[in-house]
Amino acid sequence: MDPMPVREQRETRAAEPLTQWIQRITRAVRAFDHRHPLPWDLALAGFWVTAALIDYAGGGWESVTRNKDVPAELLLTMSLGLSLPLLWRRTHPRTALLLMAPMAVANAWSGAVLQAALLQLIIVYNIALRRPLRSLSWTTLLVVTPEFITHARHPKGTWDEQVFPVLMSIALCAVLGIAVRTRRDYTEALEDKARRLEIERDQQAQLSAAAERARIAREMHDIIGHNLSVITGLADGGRYAAAKSPARAAEALTAISTTSRQALTELRRLLDVLREEGEAPPDLTPQPALTDLDHLIEGVRKTGLPVTTTLHGTPSITPGRQLTIYRVIQEALTNTLKHAGPTATSHIAISYDDGGTVSVTVTDTGHGGPTGNDGSDNSNGRGLPGMRERTALYGGTLEAGPRPEGGWRVHLHLPEEPDQ
Repeated sequence: MDPMPVREQRETRAAEPLTQWIQRITRAVRAFDHRHPLPWDLALAGFWVTAALIDYAGGGWESVTRNKDVPAELLLTMSLGLSLPLLWRRTHPRTALLLMAPMAVANAWSGAVLQAALLQLIIVYNIALRRPLRSLSWTTLLVVTPEFITHARHPKGTWDEQVFPVLMSIALCAVLGIAVRTRRDYTEALEDKARRLEIERDQQAQLSAAAERARIAREMHDIIGHNLSVITGLADGGRYAAAKSPARAAEALTAISTTSRQALTELRRLLDVLREEGEAPPDLTPQPALTDLDHLIEGVRKTGLPVTTTLHGTPSITPGRQLTIYRVIQEALTNTLKHAGPTATSHIAISYDDGGTVSVTVTDTGHGGPTGNDGSDNSNGRGLPGMRERTALYGGTLEAGPRPEGGWRVHLHLPEEPDQ
């Protein structure tokens, strides 16, 4: 085996951690700079201000100057004027270049030829990176003009030897800024596309899950509907067989029990399928019925509200209608406790007839009422409007309003339940 590929692979594996380390450091620096740009701007501007002052104080400028008789005060002013504006190179690059332009002209006119004038190229790079590209035309003119002034005032060689290097430097900085800008825009476009694809993927997954739940729900609906039809048929047959053949009636009841258990199992599976992810399991506690009214009324009496009841007839209604009656009485008593005052009393009158019609009237002797004009308790956004909706499911009506003699009255009427 040739040892060269093995050596190259080892070098590649050894270089990968260093590359990743550099990338992590770069990302960390960029993230810090994005969150806190001022420290980095101060550091960069401070570095170049220090370099310009060292060039001024150390006399380094004298090695390239064309006029050594420039006053020290002017040298100091130009050094600071050509370096301090770098502090705004990212936020206001054009303003920074305009602030440096008078110093660059003074530098050219005096013949000092301070190297700090080259700091204008940093501004050129930032303009190419952050501003419209048409800005580069006047930027180039602004940076090159002092070179013509220097050649006119303090000629040294031909003008092209002095201007062309500056033009090449400007072009290099502009191309570098455009390249970085293009890569940044391309990276942002890729990140935006990745975000949109991720959102579309999640939405597609949600739609697929919803479609699957709907399909399963339809299948479960067919299964449960079939089971209920079987139960109905068995119940009808068992009723007729009970008089002639008790054994067959017992078989029908056994079949009803088995089929109903199967339907209940399928219904629970359906609820599990339709439940949203993260949603709490459904409450399996039995809903209250008319047999729970005594417990409700006793609890209200313990709070200090005297409650009396009047009952006419014998209840023989379905659990759903019982729940509606219970909730209406509960809401009426709750509103009485909240709004009627400490001296109020309440009376509940319930009337049943043989046909299944139910009338419930809850009155109180208080001086207040629910805060809503429609008889609702707006503190929780439900109140009697929710009870009206529940009542409407059974074709009933619910009235709530003040009594002429004072207090409040809630009246529920449920008509006879039609035969199924």
